[in-house]
Amino acid sequence: MGQVWNESMKKWDVQPCDRRAAEKIAAQLDLPEAVAVLLQTRGVTRREEMEALLCSDLTFSDPFLMADMDKAAKRILTAVDHFETIAVYGDYDADGVTATAMLYSYLESCGANVLYYIPEREAEGYGLNLNAIDTLRKQDIDLIITVDNGIASVEEVDYANSVGIDVVVTDHHRPREVLPAACAVVDPYRADCKSPFKCFSGVGVEFKLIMALEGEDCDITSLLDNYADLVAIGTIGDVVPLTGENRSFVRAGLESISRTDRLGLRALTEQAGMEGRRFTAGNVAFTLVPRINATGRIGSSDRAVRLLVSEFPEEAAELAAEVCDDNTYRKQIENEIFEKALEQLRQDPRLRFDRVLVLSGENWHHGVIGIVSSRVTELFGKPSVIISYSGDEAKGSGRSVEGFSLFQAVCSCEKLLTKFGGHPMAAGLSLPTENIDAFREKINRYAASLAAAMPVPTLQIDCLLEPSELTTEIPEQIRLLEPFGTGNPPPIFGLFGAKITEITPVGGGKHLRVSVTKRPYTVRCMRFGVTLEEFPYRIGDIVDLAVTLDAREYNGRNTLSVFIRDIRPASLDEDRLIAGWSLYDKARREEPLTREELEAILPKREEFAAIYRQLRADGGFSGPPEVLLSRLEAPGMGIQKLLTALDILKERRLIRMEQTGMVLHILLNHTEKKVDLFQSEIILNLRALGKGR
Repeated sequence: MGQVWNESMKKWDVQPCDRRAAEKIAAQLDLPEAVAVLLQTRGVTRREEMEALLCSDLTFSDPFLMADMDKAAKRILTAVDHFETIAVYGDYDADGVTATAMLYSYLESCGANVLYYIPEREAEGYGLNLNAIDTLRKQDIDLIITVDNGIASVEEVDYANSVGIDVVVTDHHRPREVLPAACAVVDPYRADCKSPFKCFSGVGVEFKLIMALEGEDCDITSLLDNYADLVAIGTIGDVVPLTGENRSFVRAGLESISRTDRLGLRALTEQAGMEGRRFTAGNVAFTLVPRINATGRIGSSDRAVRLLVSEFPEEAAELAAEVCDDNTYRKQIENEIFEKALEQLRQDPRLRFDRVLVLSGENWHHGVIGIVSSRVTELFGKPSVIISYSGDEAKGSGRSVEGFSLFQAVCSCEKLLTKFGGHPMAAGLSLPTENIDAFREKINRYAASLAAAMPVPTLQIDCLLEPSELTTEIPEQIRLLEPFGTGNPPPIFGLFGAKITEITPVGGGKHLRVSVTKRPYTVRCMRFGVTLEEFPYRIGDIVDLAVTLDAREYNGRNTLSVFIRDIRPASLDEDRLIAGWSLYDKARREEPLTREELEAILPKREEFAAIYRQLRADGGFSGPPEVLLSRLEAPGMGIQKLLTALDILKERRLIRMEQTGMVLHILLNHTEKKVDLFQSEIILNLRALGKGR
């Protein structure tokens, strides 16, 4: 049975559209209706907010508004003037790599005696470390400039001071109560920082530093010509909001990437198949950023910096090929670990019902466990932590869903950990291997203690459209809102209550063209990465679609392309569905049930019959259970009853069933014997859980 629909159930958050308010916005700023509607549904209704979002001018605040920027510039310029040896100390992700390459290139152009240092992820970990300082000390370094790190390096900066090395910290992560005792600490999140914009990436902070180093004669246009490509890649890679100055960085950078004279970047775009294409924040995030990140995950980020500063065509081409090979190898390792994580859930299905999924394996590559965690969270719609252990030591990386602070959850387990850090949506940790099981139990106890139910992922639908409103003008008009990214996502439109009339495999069977009709209009849509066998819907089904739009030239004509982002049975009661999943998980965790909960989850005889009839008529089923539920002749049955009934049919060997995330794969077993479903262990256990209240 193939895997279907490799994503979790999401709550579709349809934004209310006030057409009159949108008309006022359109008239006020002379905007196309589609743009005005998006501004209204996204709550961007104050004139200054709208103008800031739509403004094509590139605006930047005074860098000296940032605390300690004057001290940082003064110390660095002194080092340049006296030919002191400077080390730019970076990080191994795309933000840190681009920031390192940019500052190194700038200082070198100023005639500085400068080198760069990127710590090895596996051997050294993130940020300043004592061994690295010793290594730099042997190279007679006078000044270390941290980029994209250093704000938490209190002990390390003290050590550098003690051995005669000055440090300038430039970072964008949240400071702790005590700042490092550096010559200067530049961080927009310092309480005394007066920068009007805070959400910089590490490379954004470095650009502000270069502005300060340029002083009163700073020519922003010239700096952007030289460095906007790097700033854009790092800003997109760090997934910071594309608002404020970040918007200016990315807007300028997307234009310069395609015409960059940076040999390494040009070679990388060629290797990534992006030569000659229009760059967007989205395709940069999916092509260039992963390749730069891969060097730090798999090999050495030193190569990525060398690629970005290379001045030799042959070297640039060779390094670009190596970086792309790293990315291919990264995908291979990532897929292997992801499959091992899923196998762990298959071997011990009880883990799947936890509120926070904690999975562990021996010698899983530390460089990819964060990506694996993202995929597990995407697949199951739950926070996850993936842990790799070797001997007595273990390291973990976790990802969350909006509304559940993984960092707070990890903090609740502090006594079991040797090191941890993060933010609401992601966390990293270290712990003794023997504490893994206790950590799994403790973090789930914390999740259970919260008053609110566990949140589920959401998909924001910006606006509902009728087929008659779909025109090539819409995607052209909404480009006014680019660049899209965090804080300003690409618009998603709802096409609800449409009937599937045609399903055609394309692209060698790897993709589908799905035609839907809402009389009298027919819309052709594309569903990428799904085969006909994996598609759980059929001709005649009434569905709701979440789609994105694009306008492309085909045979000399501008044509509309409609891409399916998600699909569900029409008129789905999401709140009831989510509550049903929650009750089902609760029962499978063997938590006590109320009488009402027991009644809501125990299937009746006629409900078993309806499910079995449908499976027999269809020859089995593959897809999300809500699709199967929509086909049943069993009014009022909730998803919790369907799932419980299927578990019972499996236990009594009437069906074979596997589950991948929220997707079921079911085949019927042929049997001549009569089976008493109500003697099922599952039913007996459920009744016992109900009696416990």
